[in-house]
Amino acid sequence: MALQQLFPDPGSGGESSDGTTYPYTILDVFASTPLEGNALGVFPDARGLSTEEMQRTAKELNLSETVFLFPPESDGDALIRIFTPWIELPFAGHPVLGAAFVVAVALGTGSVRLETGLGIIPIEMTREGSRLTFGRMHQPIPTIEIYERAEELLAALGVQRSELPIEVYQNGPRHVFVMLRSEEEVAALRPDLLALAGHAGIGASCFAKAGPFWKTRMFAPSLGVNEDPATGSAAGPLAVHLARHGRIPFGVEIEIHQGVELGRPSVLFARAIGDLRTIERVEVGGAAVVVAQGSFLVRSARGR
Repeated sequence: MALQQLFPDPGSGGESSDGTTYPYTILDVFASTPLEGNALGVFPDARGLSTEEMQRTAKELNLSETVFLFPPESDGDALIRIFTPWIELPFAGHPVLGAAFVVAVALGTGSVRLETGLGIIPIEMTREGSRLTFGRMHQPIPTIEIYERAEELLAALGVQRSELPIEVYQNGPRHVFVMLRSEEEVAALRPDLLALAGHAGIGASCFAKAGPFWKTRMFAPSLGVNEDPATGSAAGPLAVHLARHGRIPFGVEIEIHQGVELGRPSVLFARAIGDLRTIERVEVGGAAVVVAQGSFLVRSARGR
């Protein structure tokens, strides 16, 4: 199935003397209730937009990420490009999941394959009647290494120690994991964001066991995100981290709660399948809900 089924006519937005309008949708991802989870902008047909225009549009929306969809270049259903307000990312979790909801609804399918900067990501969708309620993606297998600036990171976070080794997991974004003793300690974090910004290109994911689930908070000021309400790209590596260090068995799905401190409660599910020698598959899932739709006016930089 091709992206043309989403918008059959190229340039389906309207032309005017002021520029071109493009349809867009805003979803709250990793939540089933509006105004929770992590907000995402999706442009279902971004044909005609330049890289500069996509970056400027993402900055205008000022969400943690905005996704732009294009016709597939291989055997996916659509090619996606992901922008924060400042940079383009090859992969990110909540943009992939949110885009999959938009594509699955438009194509009437129960599975979606999205082409990203790190290859094709398959997402399986769950329905209740005619409504999509859940999506589960297969994430890239992360690379793993010890974080060399662990003591500086702890100082920036304002904590004394981590209950597990402080390691970097990279599946596109780079996440460093710090395990604290309790959910209350995670909730009480007041990191030095300026010091954290000196840890270029990383997200600091702090977590603790909280009864039947895991509580997390993720800080990435060097990427323009002081704190993220739901971090899908960190959820899979967290499951890998816990399994590798014996806190959960491989193959067991964990439930992750994030975003409460921002007033955006989010729920993510993650599972690492494999063993200490080989990680075979990393899965991350959650819900999403559409909260707004409209048209966005882009005045071409080429025409100014």
